[in-house]
Amino acid sequence: MRNLLLAALLLTTTATCLADGFTVHRKGGAEPGRTLLVVGGIQGDEPGGFMAASLLVTHYTISKGALWVAPNLNFRSIIARHRGLHGDMNRKFADLPRDDPEFGTITAIKALITDPQVDGILNLHDGSGFYRERYVDARHNPNRWGQSIIVDQPTLDTVPFGALAAIAERVKSHVNNHLIEPAHRFGVKDTRTRWGDEEMAKTLTFFAIEQGKPAFGLEASKDFGTTYRAYYHLLALEGYMNAFGIEYQRAFPLTPAGVEHALQSHPRIALFGSKVILDVANAREHIGYVPLKRGSQVEFMASSPLVALVEREGGFQVSYGNRRMTHLHPQYFDYDDSLDVVTVTVDGREVTAPFGSIIPVKGHFEVKPLDGYRVNLIGFPRPPLEDEAGITVARDDFMERFSVDRAGQVFRIEVYRDDQFSGMVLVDFSNRPAAHDPQWCYTGRSIALGEVIPAETRDDLGR
Repeated sequence: MRNLLLAALLLTTTATCLADGFTVHRKGGAEPGRTLLVVGGIQGDEPGGFMAASLLVTHYTISKGALWVAPNLNFRSIIARHRGLHGDMNRKFADLPRDDPEFGTITAIKALITDPQVDGILNLHDGSGFYRERYVDARHNPNRWGQSIIVDQPTLDTVPFGALAAIAERVKSHVNNHLIEPAHRFGVKDTRTRWGDEEMAKTLTFFAIEQGKPAFGLEASKDFGTTYRAYYHLLALEGYMNAFGIEYQRAFPLTPAGVEHALQSHPRIALFGSKVILDVANAREHIGYVPLKRGSQVEFMASSPLVALVEREGGFQVSYGNRRMTHLHPQYFDYDDSLDVVTVTVDGREVTAPFGSIIPVKGHFEVKPLDGYRVNLIGFPRPPLEDEAGITVARDDFMERFSVDRAGQVFRIEVYRDDQFSGMVLVDFSNRPAAHDPQWCYTGRSIALGEVIPAETRDDLGR
């Protein structure tokens, strides 16, 4: 059932890459209804928000209404673990010169906000401390932002869902019925932006309010790790989907453990179609001799909209959100496109494996010889043959330092035609449950970040 649900994601989601790498994923149901726009990652040092938004893309289906999800709005700042490489993006919605480096991104997200199909907007943040209506202590007081739902004003007249404060109170109650601990309770914070808050008047949600669109900020506390933050964001997001009549299904239990598993559920990257495949969740810190295409910018597909490939130090850093997963050290080849699959005998059973596959192996495998091609088993030291097809190989035959994973259980089978690279599959000896086939939801090219500004360290910044 779970695999069927995940497979359905491809049928109900369309993705568009907009300015500077950020994407919008439109997830629609068979039954029409209201549309919510969810924005994550406007500030790159707030992973709870953008990780929760990414799970909407990869692990939710919609049966009634629609979600439009922009999980990686400030993608370069996310990768750099920085609040904003070019200043605070959430202060650029009132007035922005055309020469601002993020003018294209702001223009693109404004167009989504003002799209007639959008009925409401949710902007996801991680905030400092715990918002409380009355002063308790330095971490719990009215000037904190964490564990709150933000409204710019109580009501927005003459539009559906304009009872902003009342809807926020309903969502607050929904979240507070599912707290991990009572001390984590949510509150509703009214910034009264229209009545003199000049900073909040520059934000995305107030821009939406000015366009007559109901908009809300969601703030999980920075006192928590990413899993707890994403958990509370998802609770609030589901509360808003309920309020807007959007019907959905989720491919994991909404518990901290379920969220953690979903966040770590085999984020993968495939280069040049599926010539090269990597499961980056447990990748080694460095992977050497990765066969990349000579004279070509690296193109990739990813199973999460938060996976990126960054040109750095003569190679490529693979990032997942603001986590640096591995560094690829390339070896360049001309590519051969005459072959798409290899045949492998796995534990006595013959398997036809397309390039880009990950093959579970319990005991041993053998690659069937191919006329005109040679097989290279990376990390297989004996005997030193030109072609390593036709040899029965077990886990102990590999040198662990050549594995692609930290546990030393996943190894590369590479196929060549003369000196040209044809493709790769992975063999996995870990005996873990086979992962579902990846649903590629993001495509892109490698980027050069340039010099990264030191990360912002203050924790009292609001939305």
